[in-house]
Amino acid sequence: VQFVESGGGLVQPGGSLRLSCVASGFAFSSYDMNWYRQAPGKERELVATITNGSGRTNYVDSVKGRFTISRDNAKNTVYLQMNSLKPEDTAVYYCRRSFGSWGQGTQVTVSS
Repeated sequence: VQFVESGGGLVQPGGSLRLSCVASGFAFSSYDMNWYRQAPGKERELVATITNGSGRTNYVDSVKGRFTISRDNAKNTVYLQMNSLKPEDTAVYYCRRSFGSWGQGTQVTVSS
């Protein structure tokens, strides 16, 4: 099982980024997928979830209305569109199922 996250970078407050995560080694379309983040000195937190069937989504309150999770089962890829970014969104972002191994993550830094 492997997850390869990309799309992070440095962005000014109010800006946007789109993260991608390519998964391999398992039946991607059969699993709910999640985005997590870990800010310096803080515990890793669940940011967004998309279910495997209906594609229903759920978000932590701090990102509702700003972030959108989506998936492309044909490409084994899950995305996180992040708009209206704030400095407190600065973190390493990871994708994963609800269990198992982690990828290397992608760094998002929101700063002027």
